[in-house]
Amino acid sequence: MAAHQSPRPTLARIAAAAGVSVSTVSKVLNGRDDVSDATRRRVDAALRRHGYVRRGVPALGAAPRTVDLVMGSLDGSWQASVASGMEEAAYEAGLHVVISAARQGGHGPDWLDRILERGTAGVVLGLVEPTAEQLARLAGAEVPCVVIDPLSDPPPGVTSVGTSNWAGAYEATMHLLERGHRRIGLVTGPPQHLFAQARIAGYHSALAAAGAEADPDLVRHGTYDRASGGALVRALLALPDPPTALFVCSDHMAIGGYEALAGAGLRVPEDISVVGFDDLPEAEWVSPPLTTVRQPLKEMGGNALRVLARLIAGETPQTARIELATTLVVRGSTRPRD
Repeated sequence: MAAHQSPRPTLARIAAAAGVSVSTVSKVLNGRDDVSDATRRRVDAALRRHGYVRRGVPALGAAPRTVDLVMGSLDGSWQASVASGMEEAAYEAGLHVVISAARQGGHGPDWLDRILERGTAGVVLGLVEPTAEQLARLAGAEVPCVVIDPLSDPPPGVTSVGTSNWAGAYEATMHLLERGHRRIGLVTGPPQHLFAQARIAGYHSALAAAGAEADPDLVRHGTYDRASGGALVRALLALPDPPTALFVCSDHMAIGGYEALAGAGLRVPEDISVVGFDDLPEAEWVSPPLTTVRQPLKEMGGNALRVLARLIAGETPQTARIELATTLVVRGSTRPRD
């Protein structure tokens, strides 16, 4: 005779043990982000105490399932913030995260070869644009994929997590316009990138709303690093009619811009106002502290993992794109124009 097996505990029993509603337990099981951390921990404790096995997650004592976070680069606090948010959410979901860089070419296998050879339950891509062939290989291996901050429009069937880049750029530009600036330089990334296009559109919309002229000479494209930011700001300062304010679409580029302004004998914000984008820890370290658009980077990582967990469990996401809100953080790098 087969050994007697205890029935699987019901959601009502878990809810009663945790002191919450059944719908709250369901939200935790489905990785929803509209549950407080304290409530999530209480429900998770009740699930473990009663031996509840979540769909798509191995039982206690079994080997934990592994997911991959693959990023274009591992250098920088942007990557660290995203990885931190994803790891926290993975812990709550009973998953382990392996983090790697998307190295391609060279003498070894590329990122996709490596993760498929090792075995993975799913993959999150951060600032990595998968090719159609790579997406087909993932689909063929039944490995779900979520993209953070896609560089271009993801194809149908690929879920992405990003931020409201247009709204963030609009708010940053309007902040400068409301302080009397009309010649506002825009320092941004490659024009083919989806989020760069959204920030440029937000910048232009704010100018149009304020009746300010859009001068194409004030828009400069580079790469999202310190050296590029410095070079582009120096080019703007060399114009016959240079800007009185700068909207720099990366905190790293803005720090490079600070160095260029100091080299030109200009003070921030007395001579020129500066707004960045990201709200990395470095934004508070510079002098003066940088006014910047906050991207909720940890939340982006956490949301990407929770969506991936639902895909692993065989669920269909409610939307193909999750867009989190940005916030303008005003510090000491902007002031009204004299």
